[in-house]
Amino acid sequence: MAAGADRHTWVDTWAAAPDTAGPVLNAQTVRQIVRTSVGGSEVRIRLSNLFGNVPVTLGPAHIALHADGANTVPGSDHALLFNGQSTVTIAKGESVLSDPVKMEVKPLQELAVSLYAPADAPYHASTTHNAGLATAFITESGDATATTQYPQGEVSGMRFFLTDVEVSGPAATSTVVTFGDSITDGVGSTSDANTRWPDYLAARLQADAKRSSIGVANAGIGGNRILHDNYGPSALSRFDRDALDKPGVRWIVLLEGINDIGGSGYAWDAKDKISAQQLIEGMKTLIARAHAKHVKIYGATLTPYGGNGWPYHSVAGEKTREEVNDWIRNAGAFDGVADFDKAIRDPSAPEKMLPAYDSGDHLHPSSAGYKVMAQAIDLKWFSAP
Repeated sequence: MAAGADRHTWVDTWAAAPDTAGPVLNAQTVRQIVRTSVGGSEVRIRLSNLFGNVPVTLGPAHIALHADGANTVPGSDHALLFNGQSTVTIAKGESVLSDPVKMEVKPLQELAVSLYAPADAPYHASTTHNAGLATAFITESGDATATTQYPQGEVSGMRFFLTDVEVSGPAATSTVVTFGDSITDGVGSTSDANTRWPDYLAARLQADAKRSSIGVANAGIGGNRILHDNYGPSALSRFDRDALDKPGVRWIVLLEGINDIGGSGYAWDAKDKISAQQLIEGMKTLIARAHAKHVKIYGATLTPYGGNGWPYHSVAGEKTREEVNDWIRNAGAFDGVADFDKAIRDPSAPEKMLPAYDSGDHLHPSSAGYKVMAQAIDLKWFSAP
């Protein structure tokens, strides 16, 4: 597209980072419910074949306002095209954007994105985001993308192919990317309720008239590490795709490292037994890469995980977490610090979360804990242009 062809900036209003190869969809429709963060007057989606084993053909695709369950609001449906066509073939490891469609999208509004996987793809592994914390509705067979009353079928907790919903228009100016592991992904929060800490951050931004043009893109992946691959590629290897390349990105909030520490407790390979200094060097690399793109990056302290059980939690691991948190707070390397650790820890046992904020596994906060974490972020960091 020629420079200046877009009159408005494109902004990510919703995102889910691809992390695994998932089950085959064969002549089936999948309908996925997403909640926007910022509004716009045009919308488009990104589909990924990052983990596919061969090129995959998808389509038709539709987007509509969500009503309830798997159903959509009558009269709100819009067909999505790809270079003017109803289907698109995505090369192995690649992604595609749909053509823009005019549609008034409000902030904090639920949309239904429906995608058909044709029958000629019986061996195509789908690219998924494993911990969707939302229900995906899958038909037994057939194209139901434009259907208002969705047919009964199976359900899944994964996200399929869909990695971004983008909006454009005078109400959307910029994006903040929340980058991290399962705690940013929202594990431990209530499914289908949009109570991850990035969701609460989006609601706070919308409640502030000076910042309501800012979208939030969630780039959390369960099990993710900074230094090495685990569930999904490492933070170092996916940082460009899942953060720096997001449309309209101006800020990143980084919460990552607890899986590097916890993984050291049961690691067989020497490379997986990491030190605090190695983690700090990894964070420095991410900071440098963000600053090279003129993107500000804010560090979040690693949250308590005492009681999660040995070998994931250990005396040595706790010492590493405290060393890393001390560096995050005091080194001045980040553009600012969100002290998530302080926000949810138990003052009488600081290696643990307060019970009121604990989802029950002593690692992932509950929805209440995520809300408190979002409140620990200084909204003054984010100023709309």
